[in-house]
Amino acid sequence: MDRTELLFKELTEAVGVPGFEEEVADIMAAHLKGTASVTYDRLGSLVAEKRGKTREPKVMIAGHMDEVGFMVKSVTKDGYIKFLPLGGWWGHVVLAQRVIVRTRKGDIVGVTGSKAPHVLKQEERAKVIDLQDMYIDVGATSDFDVKKKLGIRLGDPIVPVGEFTILGNKQTYLAKAWDDRIGCAAVIDVLTKVGKGHPNTLYGVGTVQEEVGLRGARTSANMVDPDVGFAVDVCIAMDTPGMDGTDEKLGAGAGILVFDGSVIPNRRLRDLVIETAEKSKIPFFLTALERGGTDSGLIHLNRKGVPCLTFGVPARYIHGHVGIIHRKDYDCVVRLIIEVVKKLDAETVASLTRS
Repeated sequence: MDRTELLFKELTEAVGVPGFEEEVADIMAAHLKGTASVTYDRLGSLVAEKRGKTREPKVMIAGHMDEVGFMVKSVTKDGYIKFLPLGGWWGHVVLAQRVIVRTRKGDIVGVTGSKAPHVLKQEERAKVIDLQDMYIDVGATSDFDVKKKLGIRLGDPIVPVGEFTILGNKQTYLAKAWDDRIGCAAVIDVLTKVGKGHPNTLYGVGTVQEEVGLRGARTSANMVDPDVGFAVDVCIAMDTPGMDGTDEKLGAGAGILVFDGSVIPNRRLRDLVIETAEKSKIPFFLTALERGGTDSGLIHLNRKGVPCLTFGVPARYIHGHVGIIHRKDYDCVVRLIIEVVKKLDAETVASLTRS
């Protein structure tokens, strides 16, 4: 594996559901050591500052550290774990999957289960099983006290199991948590590769609790007070059977979101990004996310407003246990952000909004 693939492996295999992102933050801090000065907001978002030629304008690039997961809600008298979702889940993709329960005594492997389909009524078999009707089985038996023996208690985080894997097409990668460890990787790479000549100060931010309401974006934006903001996240690959997308596919390049459920991007910034991609001959496509939001949603509302835009790496099967991305798309996003950052001097930033 090359450096980028090793970074992907390290980030995606880390445990970091909403409210439990410390492991991911430690990885990011280690990779940014010597490149940027690292601090944290009071929710735990990582803020890495890299000074360029000038103190201002301030450019914020955010990737959220959390992944969709679960939390222990209760343990039945028979030792089965009932759980709460952390982030958006669809019942079809939750059942019969390996998970890790992270306890004070260590990581416990389990599997999500429900009533056997052989005993379901026909009308029950036709429905998506609700998460409240599922449980996690860690090897429960009547003579084994799960709480005492394994140390499982209410509030413990639960994370899907998904090993980073390079697929047969060597440019495609399978892993859990692309949403949004791909953004965390981009933050690291942009700050590392941009050099020292950028006409601004860069803030690379790993936000917390994005999947439960963009919470870290609010607090970190307040801390940075940026003049321009970017979020780096996944977007939906529309190239699988039954989907009707044309541009949004693996290998298409950098995704530029013209709309998502939380933000309509600054038009002048959007046009600057598109123009930069065209002049630099960086493959890109325009896309929209009708439902759901990104960290740009709260960054752009900071104080009196911040010109914002979200970059997307197309991914298949997001908000599931594993997804697939293409290396080219990630590389294009990193290249495009760096080229845009080099243009964001005080005059250009001032031109993005009406005075």
